[in-house]
Amino acid sequence: MNGMGRIAVVGASLAGLRAVEFLRRAKFEGQLVLIGAEKHTPYDRPPLSKEVLRGEADQQGLALRRKSYDDLDVDLRLGKRAVFLDTDKHEVRLESGDAVGYDGLIIATGGEVRALPNQPTMAGIHMLRTLDDALAIRAALQAKPRVAVIGAGFIGAEVAASARQLGLDVTMIEALETPLAQSLGPRIGRLLQNAHERRGVRVRCGRRVEGFDGTDRVQSLRLDDGSRVDCDLVVVGIGVKPAVSWLEGSEIEIEDGVRCDETLATSVSGVVAAGDVASWYNPLFEERMRVEHWTNAVEQARHAVSTLLAAPGEAKPFASVPMFWSDQFDIKIQGAGRPRRSDELVFARGAPEPEKLVALYARAGRLVGALAFNQAPKLVQLRMLIAKCGGLDEALKIAES
Repeated sequence: MNGMGRIAVVGASLAGLRAVEFLRRAKFEGQLVLIGAEKHTPYDRPPLSKEVLRGEADQQGLALRRKSYDDLDVDLRLGKRAVFLDTDKHEVRLESGDAVGYDGLIIATGGEVRALPNQPTMAGIHMLRTLDDALAIRAALQAKPRVAVIGAGFIGAEVAASARQLGLDVTMIEALETPLAQSLGPRIGRLLQNAHERRGVRVRCGRRVEGFDGTDRVQSLRLDDGSRVDCDLVVVGIGVKPAVSWLEGSEIEIEDGVRCDETLATSVSGVVAAGDVASWYNPLFEERMRVEHWTNAVEQARHAVSTLLAAPGEAKPFASVPMFWSDQFDIKIQGAGRPRRSDELVFARGAPEPEKLVALYARAGRLVGALAFNQAPKLVQLRMLIAKCGGLDEALKIAES
């Protein structure tokens, strides 16, 4: 296929593993190498902030592939971090000093957690991205600490909910006016904030952390209004950044991740990207975007493979409707589309109910986003309508049926 004898996939998480599987399904018979920085075989990340923290899931239950890897005939290079890409020599250089040659390359390195500018190295301060991170936090939670969560995005809110479900004292701190104000708007954010507060989480919005108190171990946080939050355990959940530092000095163009065209092809021939690291032009919304959600990683992995294997000029655009979900307490939040806080926001079924609602985001009469609390079937229909560039009136009929 296009003269490729060996394809390397860098990033051994969801997008990377699915890319390997899709390559074999596409009858690619050449050599496959899957390179991952973690020593674990690919595992599912969404449960880390929920079931793993609550002690309801173990490593075996997280495996993305329950059967043997033998049928994939893939050379697994786990615990081998990529540190440089030589696009002239077609080599991925590893931290170990080894080099992996390739004819085709799929970049799926995902994201790295962001730290606070003033974040010290101190016992009791954690960040959550990997299985090892989650297991360390779970072990710490068993001592029944007072928990402070910095950041009320999806990960922060899930961690706060999980800690509260364990019966712990929890404070969640958010710099914006409400949780998820940037992505879903303050009206939805206030509903989520109220839901957390009713279940015992203290939520401090519009506040920034200015410092950490303690000697060997964190004892409290200092906020920008002069107040303090006493705590024994802190989880910093302020988002992720694309893992692209290993691409510095290569010919791969970087722009909020790996810059791709509408087909997921990068600036270098024979190299594509997928998952959290890929910034691509989505023709459905006529904008460049990078999406950090499970469904997107799977769908992009499939499309990146098709682009890599396509004959010259035959690759198709990846025009998708992003989809996301988050489980917080007994609320299953599902969303689709590309909402902005400036969009028109309409609640179906009259006044919004905190635990059961459908919210629609419209732009110039077109449905561009939908959000559902505990209403999964409707969200599926609304996602299809967004893909068809449907209007708000049709969306309301679906939401209120």
